[in-house]
Formats: sequence, C-alpha cells, structure tokens
Amino acid sequence: MVREQYTTTAPGTSLERPKNEYVYKIGIYGWRKRCLYLFVLLLLIILVVNFSLTIWILKVMWFSPTGMGHLRVTKEGLRLEGESEFLFPLYAKEIHSRVDSSLLLQSTHNVTVNARNSNGEVTGRLNVGPKMVEFHGQQFQINSKDGKPLFTVDENEVVIGTDKLRVTGPEGALFEHSVETPLVKAEAFKQLRLESPTRSLSMDAPRGINIKAQAGNIEALSQMDIKLHSSDGVLLLDAETVRLPKLPEGTRGGSSISQGLYEICVCPDGKLYLSVAGMGSTCQEYSHGCQ
Repeated sequence: MVREQYTTTAPGTSLERPKNEYVYKIGIYGWRKRCLYLFVLLLLIILVVNFSLTIWILKVMWFSPTGMGHLRVTKEGLRLEGESEFLFPLYAKEIHSRVDSSLLLQSTHNVTVNARNSNGEVTGRLNVGPKMVEFHGQQFQINSKDGKPLFTVDENEVVIGTDKLRVTGPEGALFEHSVETPLVKAEAFKQLRLESPTRSLSMDAPRGINIKAQAGNIEALSQMDIKLHSSDGVLLLDAETVRLPKLPEGTRGGSSISQGLYEICVCPDGKLYLSVAGMGSTCQEYSHGCQ
C-alpha cells in the first residue's frame, strides 16, 4: 500500500516537494486497447452481416403480415397458392382446392391417405400406387352428387346402386358365384350370351323367367342334354312352325314305304321318334326303338 504524506508550511518558507516514487496511469493503453477496438469492430461486422442476412431471408421467403410466400394465413385456415411439396406427412382436417381449379395430389412413388380415430389407430387407408389402388377399411362407398349410393363394398356383399351396369369388355363379365339381378340385357345390335365353359348354368326365379329376342334368334347349345322341366304347369311351344330336323325315325319288324308324311310319337321314357303316317296311328308299329 502506498501512503501519501502531506506537509504543512508556514508563510514565507519554501520546501521542496518530494518526488513521487510511484506513478499510475488511468485507462487502457497499448495492445489491450487495440484488441478492444478490434473486438468492437468484429461485433459491428457480425451485427451488420446478421442484419443483412435477415433482410435477405425475409425478401427471399416473401414474408409478409399475412403469411410467407404462397402460404397465406386466413380466418378459415392456411391457403397455399401454386404447387407445394411436402417432404414429411401432412396432417389436416380438410383439404380442398379453389373454386375454379382442381385438386392434384402427386408423388413419385405413391399417395397414401389415412384416417385415424381418437386413439391414433388407422381406421381407413387409401393407397394410390404405380400399379394399383388399394383401400383398407370396413366399407367402401361411392356416392353421387345427390348423396345416392352408387357403389358399396364390404366383407359380405357388393352393391351397385345405379340403374344400369354396363360391361364393355370383349370377354364380358366373369362371375365365380351366383348373380342376382332383375334384368340381363345386351346393347343394341349386340348379342347376349350366357355361358358356363366347365360347369352348369342355372337360372332361378320365383315367378318366372322371360327370355326374349325382339329382332333375332334364341339359341341354346349343350354338349349333353337340355332339360325343360315344369313341376306344376305345362310346356308350351307357341309358334307358326315347330321343327325337329334330327328327330329319329322309329323302326318296325318289316319294311315300310314312306310318302314324306310322318307321325310324332313318344316313348314311355319321354323319347320322341317318327313313324310313317297311315290311315290310323302307327306309333305302336314303329315302337321298336323304345325298347
């Protein structure tokens, strides 16, 4: 510690001041001062660079009081103008386009839309891939603009609610099981064919089956038998001409001379055959083929 001494003198006397043995300089001098100025200058440069970068980012990203770039914040939510690219999943309650444009969802791999419940479990999923469109859920339904169900699919059945179902493929429609419909109809000037290549074809109706061709023929082909069975009613063939071109001719013990007139006869087992017409019935004479 430095002690300062004070000396008092009387008037008229002079004393020499003692020389200060220690001298203190107040302030920063030398290399410390230069370092301090350099540090302040560096801070100013960093401040100017940060401010310039902030202005540049605000200008490039189009920040404004209403949003950022094509993103606008409105009372109804967020509004994106133009094309937008999302690198991660997007969670939204509702996505819709403008009134005068369509909504396009595009991806290089696939587009997946998930619906979740309150527990976070996926209850429905729509996956649009490069080769197929998959839907996972309890029920899939397509409605018209009026809210009428047009197409409904669940685990038990497929319901088509339109007035008409049109199959335009060249091979038609293939059903592995039964089909229930009130009407099967071909397009105008097109043929209608019902075919079962390896199994049987059955048509059942509680009140009747009506097969009608307004401008053509009805043809039934079978490799084995064609059976027309009526349990309570009759079999009615109502036409101007009924032809049986390959009906066999019955035989009898002796020779017979035919004049081109024949009689249709029936065997006990239902088989039809022809017999040469005579003055009376000749079915008994030509019934050797029934044995």
